[in-house]
Amino acid sequence: MNRARPSDLFRLGSALLGLMWLVGTAVAAPKAQPASGGDCASCHDQAAKLQKSAHAELTCDTCHENHDKYPHPAGVPKPACTTCHESVAGDYNRGVHGQAVRNGNAAAPDCALCHGSAHELLRPKSQAFRTAVPDTCGMCHTEVVEQFRASVHGQALAHGVTQAPLCTDCHGEHAIIKHTNAASPVNAGNIRETCGSCHGDVRLTRKFGLPQDRIVSFDASFHGLAAKAGSQTVANCASCHGVHNILPSSDPKSTINPKNLPQTCGQCHPGAGTRFAISQIHVSEGNTEPPAIRWVRQFYLFVIPVTIGLMILHNAGDWLRKLIRLRSRVAARLRTRNPAGGHRELRMLPFERIQHAVMALSFIILVWTGFALKYPDQWWAKPLLLAEGRASLRGLVHRIAAVVFIAVSVTHAVSLIVSRKLRGHWREMWPAVRDVREGLSGFAYNLGLGETPPPRSSHSYIEKAEYWAVIWGAAVMIGTGLVLWANTFFLRHLPKAWLDVATSIHFYEAVLATLAIVVWHFYSIIFDPDVYPLDTAFLTGYSVKNHEPHPEKGPQRETAAAHGD
Repeated sequence: MNRARPSDLFRLGSALLGLMWLVGTAVAAPKAQPASGGDCASCHDQAAKLQKSAHAELTCDTCHENHDKYPHPAGVPKPACTTCHESVAGDYNRGVHGQAVRNGNAAAPDCALCHGSAHELLRPKSQAFRTAVPDTCGMCHTEVVEQFRASVHGQALAHGVTQAPLCTDCHGEHAIIKHTNAASPVNAGNIRETCGSCHGDVRLTRKFGLPQDRIVSFDASFHGLAAKAGSQTVANCASCHGVHNILPSSDPKSTINPKNLPQTCGQCHPGAGTRFAISQIHVSEGNTEPPAIRWVRQFYLFVIPVTIGLMILHNAGDWLRKLIRLRSRVAARLRTRNPAGGHRELRMLPFERIQHAVMALSFIILVWTGFALKYPDQWWAKPLLLAEGRASLRGLVHRIAAVVFIAVSVTHAVSLIVSRKLRGHWREMWPAVRDVREGLSGFAYNLGLGETPPPRSSHSYIEKAEYWAVIWGAAVMIGTGLVLWANTFFLRHLPKAWLDVATSIHFYEAVLATLAIVVWHFYSIIFDPDVYPLDTAFLTGYSVKNHEPHPEKGPQRETAAAHGD
C-alpha cells in the first residue's frame, strides 16, 4: 500500500476548505427580500419621502408590481387608492366630487389633489394636515375660504387651535353631499347636531371658555322645538349666526351684533327690534336668565305644588270619609244619591251644557297639542307629527282649538249680559262669605276633624273655586297665547323679554290648569263615591248627587218646569 505524499494531502485539505467555504457562503447568504425603501432609495427619492408619510409602514412592493424586474417594464399602471381604501372610495363616489367626475368634469378633485402624492401624504389627524385643509378646499372654493379665515373658527385655527372646526368637520370628508340633501350634516334638519358636536360638548366648552347653555337653550326655544319635530323652515344656528362668516357679537359685521339683530331677526319677523332693542336670545334657567322669567318660574313652582297638593289632600280625605260611610251603611238620610222620582235640582241649563261641551272639547285639544309642541318626543305626540314638515299640524290644530276656546269664553260673557235666566243662574256662582267657612269646615272634616259632615251650599266652595279658576286661567292663557301667536307684532312694538315671560307663564299656567282639571274636576264628576261612575249633569242637566240646601238659604230646589226645561 502506497503512502500519501505530503503534496497530495495539501491539495486534499485545500479542496475541503474550499468546499466548506462555498457551503458556508451559500448558507449565510441572505434570502431575497421584497424591495424596501432602502433598496429603492438607491434610484428613487420617493422611498425616502415615504418614510415620513402616512404610508410609512408599507413597503414599495405593496403598491408597485413587477418592481423586481430591471429595467422596470413600461406601461405598468399606477396603483389605485381603492385597492386599500374601498369604503372611502364608496363615500367619494356618493359625494358631490365623485358625481362631478362621473359627469365628465375632469377638474373635479380626486384623492391626489386633496391628499397629495401617495409618497408624501400627511396623516389626516396631524396638525399639519388639519391646518392645510382650508388651503386645499380654497383651490376651488376661494370666496368661501376667505369668509372662513375671517370667522371665529378660522381665527382660532390661525392661532393654533387645532380643534377648531374645519371644512371637513361640518361638510364631511369624502361623502360630501349638497346641503339640500336630508343626509347632509349641513342640511337644515341636521345643523343643530353639527354645531352641537362642539358647542354641546362639555369638555370643549370648558376648555375654550364657550357658553355652555347654547344648545340647551336652543332646544327649549320655539325654534328648537320646531326643529326637533322636523320643521325645515324654522330658524336654526346658521340662520342667525351665519354659515362661513360666523363672527363674534362684538364685531360690527356680525349678524348677531346688537345693531344687526333687527335685520337678522327681520328675515322671519319683519320689523322686529325696530322700536326696542332685541334682548337676550338664548334664555335658559340659571343666573343668566332675565329676572322676570326667574320670578315667574319661582312663583309657579310654589303655587302649583301647594295648590295641587291641597286639592289631593282635600279629595283624598273626602273619598276616605265617604268610603267608610258607605261601607258602614249609615242611615238613609245621609245617602246622597237621588231616589227614583221626586224633584231634582237643575244644575245646568241647556245653553250652559252646550257651552260646557264646546269648552271641554277645545280644552282637551289645547292640552294635547300644546304639550305636544313642548314634548314632541313623547308617544302621545307622535300622531300629530305624522304630517309635520313645512307646516306644523300641531300648531295649526292648537290655534284652531284656541279660537274655539276664545269664542266660547266670549259667548259665555255675552250670554250673561243678554239672558236674565242665565244671569240668575250664574249668581249662584258669586263668592260669598259663607264659602270661606264652608271650605275650612269641609277641609277639616275631610282631614278627620269632626264626626258630622258640615253643611254645604248647593253651589259650594267646590264649584265656585273651580268656576273662578277657569275664568282666571282662561284670561291668562288667552292673553299670553295671543302674545305668542302674534309674536311678530309684539317683537315690533315690545322688547323680546315680554315674549319670553309670556312663554313661561303660558306653559306653567297650562300645567296648573291641566292638573287642576284632573285632580279637582274629574274627582267631582267621576271618582267621588257619591256620583261614581259619572255625574251626568253635563248631559242631562241633573246631577245624581242630592245637594242639600244650606240652612241659611232655605229650600232651593227648582223643578224642571221652573226653568222651562
